[in-house]
Amino acid sequence: MLATMLSVALARSADAVEPKRVLVLHSYGQNFKPWRDYAVAIRQEFERQTRWPIDVQDFSVVTARFDDNNVENQFVEYLAALFAHGAPDLVVAIGAPAALFVQQHRTDLFPSVPMVLTAVEERRVRWSALTQNDAVVAVRQDIPALFANIFRLLPETKTIAVVIGDSPNERFWLGEFRREIEPTMPNVKMTYWNHKSFPEVLKEAATLPPYSAIFWVQLQVDGSGAVHEGERALKDIHDVANAPIFSYDESFFGGETVGGPMTSATRTGRKTAEIALRILDGEAPADIKTPTLQYGPAKYDWRQLQRWGIPESRLPPGSEVEFRSPSAWEIYRWQISLITAVILLQSALISILVHERRRRVLAEVQSRQRSAELAHINRFSMAGELTASIAHELNQPLGAILTNAESAALILKSDAPDLKELREIVEDIRRDDTRASEVIIRLRSLLKRAPFEQSDLDLNQVAQETIEFLQPLATARDVELDPGIAAGTLPIRGDRIQLQQVIMNLIVNAIDAISGLAGPHRRIGLQTARDGDFAEIGVCDNGPGIMLDRFDRVFEPFYTTKPQGMGMGLAIARTIVEAHDGRIVAENKPEGGAVFRIRLPLSKAGRALA
Repeated sequence: MLATMLSVALARSADAVEPKRVLVLHSYGQNFKPWRDYAVAIRQEFERQTRWPIDVQDFSVVTARFDDNNVENQFVEYLAALFAHGAPDLVVAIGAPAALFVQQHRTDLFPSVPMVLTAVEERRVRWSALTQNDAVVAVRQDIPALFANIFRLLPETKTIAVVIGDSPNERFWLGEFRREIEPTMPNVKMTYWNHKSFPEVLKEAATLPPYSAIFWVQLQVDGSGAVHEGERALKDIHDVANAPIFSYDESFFGGETVGGPMTSATRTGRKTAEIALRILDGEAPADIKTPTLQYGPAKYDWRQLQRWGIPESRLPPGSEVEFRSPSAWEIYRWQISLITAVILLQSALISILVHERRRRVLAEVQSRQRSAELAHINRFSMAGELTASIAHELNQPLGAILTNAESAALILKSDAPDLKELREIVEDIRRDDTRASEVIIRLRSLLKRAPFEQSDLDLNQVAQETIEFLQPLATARDVELDPGIAAGTLPIRGDRIQLQQVIMNLIVNAIDAISGLAGPHRRIGLQTARDGDFAEIGVCDNGPGIMLDRFDRVFEPFYTTKPQGMGMGLAIARTIVEAHDGRIVAENKPEGGAVFRIRLPLSKAGRALA
């Protein structure tokens, strides 16, 4: 009993793994396009979909190349002998020549074996010869649509050369082209190369007239009887052709042809494998009805469109364009994005910086205007402090003028006026008037409201004029001014009024600092000097100096030690000096008293004199 069970189990196991034998018949040969691509697609789908091992045996109906019944009968006998001891489980015929062959010799070869006729144009199927064991995966070639595609892309076409051979199958299609196309295109010259040798075909392809197109059907057997396997013939024609090439099958798409509506080997192979597996699984072939496969969406080769200058706007809606060269964006997407982001960031930063710079320039202009206004106010304030000394300085020349005028009147009343003395009196009046005029001019300069204007100046002259202006105030306060003007000149670029204001501020502050000191020796010194490319001026006094805890605040706005002071004098002085690219510092002298030093750059002319 156990032995019987084991034998049954082994038998079932053997049945389970026994491969399905599938006979595949190729039209012309296994390397002939387009049927080669259909066979590859079927095998791939077998491997993907099958549940059992499949033994595929390939044979080529080479007799399809010629009209020779004797050779065909010998091939039938060969197949019959080969499968005499066991028929295949399924026969798959790829292409019209193979389908016609098995339909014609079915009774002699495999009368009860199920068959699938695939990749056969529906006009080439012998529908009346089909049996209950036959299934068909037919395709339809819409010849008018194929040529309409040519005229859509190349509307000025005047000549179409059809590449087709001289085998029985090719002669059938030659007749179909002539029957369906020529009546509809009376103004187009149709040329067929079926009777030409391949070298003649190449010559014709290279010398076509303008506005021509080539339609590739297939070239299995040329006019000289030479057989052409694979796609080599198409490649050779493409290399010499002076016109674009079109075709009907996707197998010829991807290098040499422009494209258009085409049958698909992948889609046909998938459908064929699906039907074959259903039959191998026990389904009756007659129950499997497959609609004729139509063209899928039109496909076009971007490279060929570019080569022949065909704009994509002429393509039909829904077309697929393949082999498009990737754009710089597609190749360097993240690099371009990064660079763009950096540029945008830089642009934003530059915009912010430009905006801030404008704001800063505006702020500097406004600050300079405010500083000028404060300096002007400061000069008014200083003028108030100098009122007594200015009045005294004006009273002296005015009083002298009055005295001289009265003396001149008395002389003129005498019987013999002394003309020499009169001339001396007039000269004294002129001198005193000039002196009074200079006082008024200096006062007007002090009170003048003018924008910051740089000009070539001599710092020694500016310092000397300021000392002369303040001498009456110093005399009234019983303070000695001790000028130490350097020899020669100190050429600088600056605003005369503002620099005089700085020096005046320092001297007036020094006068205020020592006016309350006891003793007769209240002294203020002013020295100018040259230090390399800089001019220096120092104002010092012999007063109590600056308290150590106030050094950091002496130049701060609104800081003052005077009861009635505004605290703006030194702050304005520092602003003016820095506007002249200079520097002002304060320090105490070891022997007592304070000193303020101003350092200004010499002008280019002054540096050249070094």
